[in-house]
Amino acid sequence: MKKGKVWKRAAAFGLASVMAAGVLSGCGAKKEVSASTANDKKEGETNKTEEAKAETGSTEFTDYSKGFPEKVTIKIPVYDRGFEGWDPVNNYYTRWIQKEFGDKYNVTVQYVAINRQKEIADYMQMIAAGNAPDIIYHYDMPQAVNYNSEGAMQELNLEEMKYYAPDYLKKAEKTINTYGKLDEKNTFFFADRNPIYYNWVTLIRQDWLDQVGKEKPTTREELIEAAKAWKTAGLGKLGAQIVNKSYTYEYPFIGSSPDKKDLNQYLDLNVAPLTWNVTKDYLKAMNQDFNDGILDPEFYLNADDAAWKADFVAGNVGTYSFYISANTDVINSLKANDPKAEVSVISPSAQAPKGSHPYYYKYPPYGMVMGINSKTDEKQRAAVWMFLNWMSQPKNLFFLQNGAEGVNYTLDSDGIAVPVKDFKGESKLSNNNNKDYWCLVTEMTDYGNDEKNLKANIRLLAPAGYEDLVTQSYDYAKEVEQYGLISPIFTKSIESTGEYAADLTAMWQEFYVDMITCKPEELDAKYEKYSKEYLDNGYQEILDEKQKLVDSGDFIAQ
Repeated sequence: MKKGKVWKRAAAFGLASVMAAGVLSGCGAKKEVSASTANDKKEGETNKTEEAKAETGSTEFTDYSKGFPEKVTIKIPVYDRGFEGWDPVNNYYTRWIQKEFGDKYNVTVQYVAINRQKEIADYMQMIAAGNAPDIIYHYDMPQAVNYNSEGAMQELNLEEMKYYAPDYLKKAEKTINTYGKLDEKNTFFFADRNPIYYNWVTLIRQDWLDQVGKEKPTTREELIEAAKAWKTAGLGKLGAQIVNKSYTYEYPFIGSSPDKKDLNQYLDLNVAPLTWNVTKDYLKAMNQDFNDGILDPEFYLNADDAAWKADFVAGNVGTYSFYISANTDVINSLKANDPKAEVSVISPSAQAPKGSHPYYYKYPPYGMVMGINSKTDEKQRAAVWMFLNWMSQPKNLFFLQNGAEGVNYTLDSDGIAVPVKDFKGESKLSNNNNKDYWCLVTEMTDYGNDEKNLKANIRLLAPAGYEDLVTQSYDYAKEVEQYGLISPIFTKSIESTGEYAADLTAMWQEFYVDMITCKPEELDAKYEKYSKEYLDNGYQEILDEKQKLVDSGDFIAQ
């Protein structure tokens, strides 16, 4: 596939520098020789290898259970979320991991920080430079496929994984067998997922609702009426931030009976489905909100969560969507600015217009999607499998998730960890409970049943005194449970996505901001023009390639 089209439009409204931060940076991977290879045998290592093989009866894999004869370094990615006072690559828990796992097996566990807001650009730059971590991961399959398309991942040997990580593979094997093949090769491995949806919440200013005499909205129309009342009362607007990745904005506008062909074509976390009529409905609704003066007029300047959060804390907007955690400072910061401020959680149904079900992105039955760097050698790969197996052990996983018993937490009668309130000691967990470390093996803490998990998650997710926020969110999640939609998962690379995703993302950002902020009577003409330009610059090829894969059965129907 040739990339003969180059999009050169300048970003509208002078936002080029702002929007560039979210644009995917596609780069070709460079060839580079690893510092050590599986063929570099030292004399002493050879003797030990032969002894180990004799002991285990294996003629294919080397036994490193007593440690590597020479130091092995593995690079493990960890998200840098900008938590104040937290060093993601050097803290109590990274040092504990080094002591408990690394020192035991003669492995240096080197963490590599990945900026959560710019993770794709970070990874693409490292892949191009040949210094990406040994694990290359993403929460969304389409982007993981794109990394593989850059030549960044190697084919996996599941027998090798079974040898070095039997406990990890026992839990992950079914998922790997179902979803792990790409182009007929074993490519991906996965963290376990027992999904919850009530950790994603939309806060609303309950005191503002009370002030204008409005009930908590349960439909989009009710939300709009509340926002109009806020405007009349001189209060804030609806909050938002620029949409430039993980495209799920359209789900609440899908309608009541979506066409399966449309879902297979257009549901895509990696490329915005601009030409889908559902997107047009979304744009019209947002354009109306903007022109009615109830939407944050500078929403497109909110390039990340922190910017939207700052607007909410300052009282400029009355809604804020985010992953809640017990350590969040958003409510305390809000009340510091306005002691009378009160918040509650609104249902996902408040985003869906009349005639549409509150559809939402449903997680596939796996957590983090991971591959092994194509430059990772045999010893490093073995060390990575051993690391995953070590982290999978209940004792080690529980420590990473909760800290030290009697220090960070106590156990209640159900065996559930009760965090020590306002703990500030050396072993303090990160602001998302260390998830960016243990997400390699599981997506959530799991006590074995829904009742215990809710009890535990209220403690993990709810700021002190705001436990009801998580309970509300749990109830709302149950109400809309039936409306989850999983994006189609293709078992072959969509080459055109890798070709055009970066350009289309840049185009989308300009186009959709222009259409939301233009006069209502201009929208139809702009939409027609922009849709044609979008299709001509690669999107039509993506749609055509997807359809071929659907027709050939190279996708997993959900």
